[in-house]
Amino acid sequence: MTVRTASRRTRGLLALGALGVLLSGCGIRATEVPTDFGPAPSRTRCSLAEPEAPTRPERGLPVQVFLLCGSSLVAVDRTVRVPDGAADSRRVLVAQGLLDAVSQEPSAAERQAGYGTRVRRGTTVTGPRPGDPEDTLRLSSAPGSLTSAGLAQIVCTFSDSAAAEGDGSVILGGPDDARPRRYACTDEVRSRPDAGEPPSSEVTGG
Repeated sequence: MTVRTASRRTRGLLALGALGVLLSGCGIRATEVPTDFGPAPSRTRCSLAEPEAPTRPERGLPVQVFLLCGSSLVAVDRTVRVPDGAADSRRVLVAQGLLDAVSQEPSAAERQAGYGTRVRRGTTVTGPRPGDPEDTLRLSSAPGSLTSAGLAQIVCTFSDSAAAEGDGSVILGGPDDARPRRYACTDEVRSRPDAGEPPSSEVTGG
């Protein structure tokens, strides 16, 4: 091999190397390999870009209620107005305020972020009947007639408030004569509210 031939071969190799560097720098592969990763995954934000500023400051009791977002429950801030009442009825008044808040249609920004509710509008709550435990809350609809997600919203909203017992459990009954049951808001309930009713147990005594 002559010196001139070797020089031409060296220049050719250098040119190919430079071309490879340029292609790599442009994000183009020198050797194309077919790829198919499918469409980009979609996801629900479940968070608001900016808190909505009310036109007027709301006066009332700051609370948190649980709304559905995607396949889980997410706590959002609300303000409920609790009328003045006797100390023994205040728990029921707070519970009613929470029901009104959790059943209210989410704001436009919240809907855009993926929030929703399955608690029926107009649901009401009363206190215990004779023979019920003193912390019983009786809903206008039997808990068993509610969707599992709607009941999970109510249980978790109550359990994080003054409507709950000291351990965070909630004693709920319906308008019928069925005995109330004690419900708990667990991590499983918050992460999979549609999987089934929140865990509950029988209560005895008044």
